[in-house]
Amino acid sequence: MADGCERSDPVLRRAAASLLAVATLLAAALPTFAEPTAGGYVVPRARPSPDAAADPLSTTPPPQTAVPYAPAATSDTGRPAGREVPLYLVAKLTEDGEPIGSGMTWRVFRAMADETGKLPLVGTAVGGDAEFRLKPGTYFIHAAFGKAGSTRRVDLMDEVVTETVVMNAGGLKLEAVIDEDLPIDPAAVEFDVLATVAGERVLVAEKVEPSTILRVAAGTYQVVSRYGGVNAVLRADLEVQPGKLTEAVLHHQAAEVTLKLVAEPGGEALANTHWSVLSLGGDVVVEDIGAFPSFVLAEGEYAVVAKNANRVYNGAFHVEAGLNRDVEVIAKDETVTDRLDE
Repeated sequence: MADGCERSDPVLRRAAASLLAVATLLAAALPTFAEPTAGGYVVPRARPSPDAAADPLSTTPPPQTAVPYAPAATSDTGRPAGREVPLYLVAKLTEDGEPIGSGMTWRVFRAMADETGKLPLVGTAVGGDAEFRLKPGTYFIHAAFGKAGSTRRVDLMDEVVTETVVMNAGGLKLEAVIDEDLPIDPAAVEFDVLATVAGERVLVAEKVEPSTILRVAAGTYQVVSRYGGVNAVLRADLEVQPGKLTEAVLHHQAAEVTLKLVAEPGGEALANTHWSVLSLGGDVVVEDIGAFPSFVLAEGEYAVVAKNANRVYNGAFHVEAGLNRDVEVIAKDETVTDRLDE
């Protein structure tokens, strides 16, 4: 038995030497929260998370196996064929932060343009860290984390190359309420986010829903909140810091108004009425046709013109923040300002 064991030792040693370890991508980043720039109608809601699971910007993913090869755009790239060089890519929110574990999109382009004048895409990967195996040469790497992006050039020769990309990015989370704390139907409010580039406003994201975490490059952004689609519009400048989540609440001073043309107070609304809501300066704010159209209007004073059966009726009303109500225009002679021609 001893002789048999001794003869089998070389076989066991060769088998053990052929085993390969499976690499896993483990990353854990727990960014803190930023204090947003408040502007009267914007209230910061930054608060530290008690744990990584509750942190919306946490970058700790479940363990996953490394991507061995990137999808290839051509038959001779991105797959092991001939002499290839491993390229390992890692991204961080900040220079001293932990690797980003999820939410990354990697794209690798050849540095030499093709016959169409474009740089050929030779590989993509999503998630956290990424591994590509490419032929020696020069490539451009584009890393995207939400709306934040970074591009760099990489020269692959004979040795393994590891590149760490610092995204210098953070998060932006927006909410809206009426007046102090009255809730708004999330379907009735949306946000546009803009940045200033070379002195010009550039749209970063539009029609962002409340509570959405928008990943953006660090910097100052103008946020435009629209409630109801007429004139309830707020603007605020917010600062996003690297590796931090900026939360802000925009307080709309507005209310919903339902218009009715009635023969007497509390009466039935007259159908086929054309409505025009005007500012006190005479500018048209909104128009509609119907028995009882509804609008969300910013707080203030308004005039209203109702046209029905070739007659025109005038009225006026006040909008108070958070006070939704019906506005009745009485179809009586004293409210008639003009008679339309037949």
